[in-house]
Amino acid sequence: MVIKEAKFLISNTRVDLCPEPTKPEYAFIGRSNVGKSSLINMLTEQKGLAKTSQSPGKTQLINHFLINNQWYLVDLPGYGYAKVSKESREQWRKMINYYMQKRENLTCVFVLIDSRHEPMKVDLEFIDYLGKLGVPFVLVFTKMDKQSATKTDSTIAAYARKMQETWDELPRMFKTSAVDRAGRDEILNFIDEVNAQVQY
Repeated sequence: MVIKEAKFLISNTRVDLCPEPTKPEYAFIGRSNVGKSSLINMLTEQKGLAKTSQSPGKTQLINHFLINNQWYLVDLPGYGYAKVSKESREQWRKMINYYMQKRENLTCVFVLIDSRHEPMKVDLEFIDYLGKLGVPFVLVFTKMDKQSATKTDSTIAAYARKMQETWDELPRMFKTSAVDRAGRDEILNFIDEVNAQVQY
């Protein structure tokens, strides 16, 4: 897939204010500081499309981008960031829960995982949550440029082992680096394949 156009549409906290559900939608989510904004900017080849920040928890809204006038890319707020209030966490939980359950054109969720860390409870819990809802998802391991390929593969294998304890079938897994553009073609080709099967 060649991305010719990527434009920001709208930010909000309410599913009913999201764009018309007439196109396939791919949502990106992960723990705070997992490199989500950098990955989105790398995929779209637009440096400032998703706002990056040194302080985790920057994204607090559901951010919609329209790609090639054909599909939506959604930047969702990160989870598992301790330095926000209990009230904020609860608001986040409600917003994400509502979005995941009610957004009828949600085609696939990209769950971003920092490839430098062994399986973390917060990530595994979110994966299980998607499973319970029956929402299709894939795993995207980020920041592979920051360590050896062996270490990245070891992390992915550890996640696969952990998930095999409760999952019959494992999701697709992608290895990425926003720095050297690794995984870009694989992710865009995957979206292309899925788009070809989805009718709106």
